[in-house]
Amino acid sequence: MPKKSKKQQQSGGGGTPATVALTTAGVDFTVHSYDHDPAHPSYGEEAAEAMGVSPDRVFKTLVADVDGTLTVAVVPVAGSLDLKALATAVGGKRAAMADPALAERTTGYVRGGISPLGQRKKLPTVLDASASAHPTICVSAGRRGLEVELAPTALATLTDATLAPIGRA
Repeated sequence: MPKKSKKQQQSGGGGTPATVALTTAGVDFTVHSYDHDPAHPSYGEEAAEAMGVSPDRVFKTLVADVDGTLTVAVVPVAGSLDLKALATAVGGKRAAMADPALAERTTGYVRGGISPLGQRKKLPTVLDASASAHPTICVSAGRRGLEVELAPTALATLTDATLAPIGRA
């Protein structure tokens, strides 16, 4: 599995807004790249398989509408998002998945490559509490076929995320 350390990423150029944000913040991270297969039914499961990482440690970034406010949910690819729990975590009443085109325009990323980091517009973010059970987790680095591995505490700090049980197995 191809990897680049933070130092290699900095010198390699061509970073995504997510990797630039991590580098600027001085956070330790590792970039994992793989060949994306457009025919694969799940971006997150494809990433876990390609990297040889447990799906419990690979997290997908989803954008939901909570009472009219776009909100980012980061949950393990092994499960799904509990929309009611997400609404509760941000003090809302009702949540639904956001329109994919609106999510792409707002974050600046394409579906399957939306990163919780370096988004065009800073959105409220909730990280599933299960992330804290792992020393590192993987999230999209801002494009399909590119993941970034970092400490969940670093992700929570950089995104001002709330930790809450928003995932379902």
